[in-house]
Amino acid sequence: MAEFSHFDDAGRAIMVDVGAKAETIREATARGRVAMHPETLAMIRSGGAKKGDVLGVARLAGIMAAKRTAELIPLCHPLPLTSVTVDLAPEGEDAVAISATVRTAGRTGVEMEALTAVSVAALTVYDMCKAVDRGMHLEAIRVVAKSGGKSGTFRQE
Repeated sequence: MAEFSHFDDAGRAIMVDVGAKAETIREATARGRVAMHPETLAMIRSGGAKKGDVLGVARLAGIMAAKRTAELIPLCHPLPLTSVTVDLAPEGEDAVAISATVRTAGRTGVEMEALTAVSVAALTVYDMCKAVDRGMHLEAIRVVAKSGGKSGTFRQE
């Protein structure tokens, strides 16, 4: 098993030096979902939420969050992202599925940016709907694919 990369020999937290790494095209996709009462999803589908277009606002929140990941996660590198897509869609009768794909040409991966996009989009759905459904919960936020860099391609569902 590999060792943690964010600690020095004395066990202190460090920002990994990526200066010697080759610049490559890097991409990561993360997914998650917000589970809710069927009535809440029906309100989202009908556009009946008091705060407006829940999925549209959450999409923008996810994109904005991906761009600010380094401000939120202490040891993340600020990255010049070339693309961020966030998709939200009803799933079944009681959930919103969220997917985010992030790309850059750089020396480090964009998994954290994809995870942040999904997380903030999910939190936005919660925030916009909490007045009608306090029982909502975020589920299964995870990286499902990444490519680029020395570690190569990774996929899971």
